[in-house]
Amino acid sequence: MTKDIIFFDSTLRDGSHAIGHKLTVDNIRNYCTGIDGSGLHVVIVGHGNGLGASSLQIGLSALPDQEMLTTARKALKKTKLGAFLIPGLGTIKDNLAPAIDLGVDLVCVACHCTEADVTGQHIDYVRKRGKDVYGVLMMCHMAAKEKLLMEAKKMQSYGALGVILMDSAGAFDPNMLEETVSFLSKKLDIPVGFHGHNNLGLAVSNSLTAIRSGAKIIDGTIRGFGAGAGNCQLEVFIGLLSRMKIETGVDLYKLMDVSDGVVAKIMHKAQEIDSVSLTSGMAGVFSGFAPYVKKAAERFSVDPRDIFIALGKRKIVGGQEDFIIDVALEIANKKAKDQNLSF
Repeated sequence: MTKDIIFFDSTLRDGSHAIGHKLTVDNIRNYCTGIDGSGLHVVIVGHGNGLGASSLQIGLSALPDQEMLTTARKALKKTKLGAFLIPGLGTIKDNLAPAIDLGVDLVCVACHCTEADVTGQHIDYVRKRGKDVYGVLMMCHMAAKEKLLMEAKKMQSYGALGVILMDSAGAFDPNMLEETVSFLSKKLDIPVGFHGHNNLGLAVSNSLTAIRSGAKIIDGTIRGFGAGAGNCQLEVFIGLLSRMKIETGVDLYKLMDVSDGVVAKIMHKAQEIDSVSLTSGMAGVFSGFAPYVKKAAERFSVDPRDIFIALGKRKIVGGQEDFIIDVALEIANKKAKDQNLSF
């Protein structure tokens, strides 16, 4: 392992989930000014679900995409500016083209791990605009390695420069991850990356397993700032690599300074693995569902852990937030019936 590993910074994207998508201009400016030139490959900025995702259903941003990207672009002089897009939430005309016009250097085009077909036009468009583009397979624990390879090859054929496996639920264990990353790394002509969540307390160790298994891209966040239990904490991971005498080309002190001086002030609370996040990882359900599950549990007087288990059995994925209410009501009705009560 050498410094050919590159690091994607999703602090100002995944971290948005943790504060209800309420990043401010000052948050973005201060963060980008502090992190610029640190050696991270790209800073990805925007709503937690990417360009065009601000909505009542999955959360309204405090700022429009344009203002977030413009603010970051002005502050980033050395580090690339990135954006994230899920086809269906964002479109080429309304979201992707304007983002590139505003100065975005790199785009991550993401989809559920079995639906890479929907990314073709978007990946091709970014390449034709002369910008870097990477495919992202979300909820990747839900598909066998052979299926993931098939979907990753589609993204490769569309022009993606790499494919990132996103463990959206924090459900991968090291053995599963090693087998999957090794398999894809040997079969693809482009680099494999990994974005880990910390629901089972494995985000840092899984990221190490990923690069030992052939991954060349690690996507994480400063201070682990992200949905649910959070992400691979970049300064901790890079500190670990430093201790192992693995050269990264990243200024660790700069990351630490931004962690303590900027991100700690943005966060509403420290990232932690509470019982709901743990159950999310065990059930294999998207970490970002946590606040909606907690609200539904309170509304219907049911256990949020039961909601996550039921969502996992139904194999619910991001974008299907409406099912949370249905499941909570179903559990409440069953509870009432069992207690011979009317609900």
